[in-house]
Amino acid sequence: MRKTLPERYYLDHFYEFLQFFEGVNRELVDDKTAAFIDAFKALSSDEQCLIVRAANRKYPVVVVKTFVYDEINQPLQNLAALAGKGWFSSITQADSYALGQVLTKADLLALLRYNGITVNASVAKPALTEHLAQLLAGKALAVPEDIDEQYLLRTFDEPLNYLLFLYFGHTKGRLNQFSMRDLGVMRTRQDVSRQLARFDSPEAATGAYYYASQLTLFKQLNEGQKTGFTVDSSVPVSCPTGYEYRDKLLYQLGLFWLGKSAEKGLAWLQQAGSDQAQEKWLRESYKAGHQEAVQTQLESIIDDPSSDTLLAFAEDFYSRKFGRKRTSLLTDMLRAATHTVQLDDIHNQSVEQGVIGYYRRQGLEAYRAENQPWRMLFGLLFWDWLYGELGLVSEFDRRPQVLRHNDFYARFATDIESHLAQYCGDAATLHRYLLKQASAHYGKVNSLFMWRQGLPEAITVLLKYVSMARLRAFLLLMCKDYASLRDGFPDIMVVQDGQLRFEEIKAPGDQLRRNQLITIQRLRQCGFEVGITQVEWYQDPLQPYVVVDIETTGGQSASHRITEIGMVKVVGGEEVARWQSLINPQRHIPYRITQLTGISDDMVASAPIFADVAEDIEAFTKDCVFVAHNVNFDYGFIKQEFARLELDFKRPKLCTCARMRKTYPGLSAYGLGPLSRHFDIKLENHHRALDDALAASELLKLIQQRSI
Repeated sequence: MRKTLPERYYLDHFYEFLQFFEGVNRELVDDKTAAFIDAFKALSSDEQCLIVRAANRKYPVVVVKTFVYDEINQPLQNLAALAGKGWFSSITQADSYALGQVLTKADLLALLRYNGITVNASVAKPALTEHLAQLLAGKALAVPEDIDEQYLLRTFDEPLNYLLFLYFGHTKGRLNQFSMRDLGVMRTRQDVSRQLARFDSPEAATGAYYYASQLTLFKQLNEGQKTGFTVDSSVPVSCPTGYEYRDKLLYQLGLFWLGKSAEKGLAWLQQAGSDQAQEKWLRESYKAGHQEAVQTQLESIIDDPSSDTLLAFAEDFYSRKFGRKRTSLLTDMLRAATHTVQLDDIHNQSVEQGVIGYYRRQGLEAYRAENQPWRMLFGLLFWDWLYGELGLVSEFDRRPQVLRHNDFYARFATDIESHLAQYCGDAATLHRYLLKQASAHYGKVNSLFMWRQGLPEAITVLLKYVSMARLRAFLLLMCKDYASLRDGFPDIMVVQDGQLRFEEIKAPGDQLRRNQLITIQRLRQCGFEVGITQVEWYQDPLQPYVVVDIETTGGQSASHRITEIGMVKVVGGEEVARWQSLINPQRHIPYRITQLTGISDDMVASAPIFADVAEDIEAFTKDCVFVAHNVNFDYGFIKQEFARLELDFKRPKLCTCARMRKTYPGLSAYGLGPLSRHFDIKLENHHRALDDALAASELLKLIQQRSI
């Protein structure tokens, strides 16, 4: 049940927010913003409530009539008084974006007509906002009295937005996040106890805020307004956040101008220092014929790369454009795939799991890997630095500062080297440490991985077979450039003859992405065996199928339960195993269901509950195609039962009903009973699980015979 917040909770949250600026962050608050805080505290309680309610609105234009709250005495009179004190003003000073977001379409039409612009009433609201932007570009806005009385414009956004930026570290932070936290809608890091400053100096903070706010503004402008947009290049930048937003703004300006003036667009891109901007500049400069400048810049990047991502691009681009090489590194790696696996096309929705099943049928160990185990390993190993005293600034932070700015190793090099030497000497030591960290921090909000009970199987297998020297070398690379190595890990791990290898699985049409290329290259650099496995689809006669039928207490898996399960395993058209059991549904079986199935409360009273047989069902269906007549019904119930146990259940599915319609069209009915009669399939106890599963297995054989 969702929590109920107390009266005036918005005001309480605002004072909680202001406390952030009474400690180490106080020196980041400039005189104008400090004056705003002092002036706010000098207001009456009712006036403060109105200011805070307005501050929680998404746009600076607010609707007067919506400020009637029981917690505020004489709200409209106090709102008028605040306007008289300069906290609000007429919307004549508002920009077209804010007006377009808040004003009704009728009021926008009236506003345009009042300013001499006649627009057809059928025009969409965004088009009206565009007309308003064109109007404001040429003259001041005139507002009719009846509209002016309905809306007000906040005048304190400049200091408020700066405070929000200092607190959240970006321009998307909102005061309503405090309410969302208290309501349980948003999880935060409750263990952030030490207050930190997000910036080292007032100059760093104001520089970062300038470029962040300009980026937000630029994105809100229309085409004409963007043409006249200017940047004050004299504003200094002296921190990672400032460089990040400066580069993003310059990149957006470069993209905008490329379509209008290539020379101007390239000039903006060249000023940006991000990998994204440099890559774009190199590509576009080459197209524009500046080959010599491009070659020089590529050679400079290759000699001294700022990141693995940029290096991978530079090496590839240089080779293809100046080394007469016709294919990219991505294409070369795909062509040099370790091997090809033929897989039944039933796995086309879960190709990685299909390949895992393929290897397991050959007697090999195979496991899903990808990003999560690596990120969990990294996060748990270095948790004390990532989420320690210098990791997060506020409880709303998700990503540690050192990962956001990609300077983890630069800040903690000595500690990292020592930590790796202490805990990555042997697998047993590392395993114990990871379990200790997982136990201490289980469930805490973080941006690296999702929590699971215990360590994932992939980590356990990795530690069992990995060379610790190789693992230590790769973890060091992650510390030095986490931004490039946070994802792109190979899909699966395979153990063959005691040797561990990784494979990136590519189905027909799949492409190898840049982040995958980088991570695979670095893993290989550290001595790991990594291959790319291409899948070819075909009909596999030896693909194992488990034909399943269930009986239930009713038709909805969310509210009803299973009373019986029957399963038949088929390989190469032959039955190889069967499994059946009554299930105690732990609820009453309706009379109509007993009439249909013959299963009563007395029959299931001593039967196992689903939890008792879940392990058997998991093992019996593992690496098999899940088959049933109207498969979503049976699959949905079993998946729901596993979910109640907080376990995943995922198998490729095949529906004998749908396949029979496709394979044998034109029959009068496709229910299990009619089909059994039509094809002379034995079905003595219809609506009992094993009998129905056996009948459905015969339908599967008919389908397979037509498919050969």
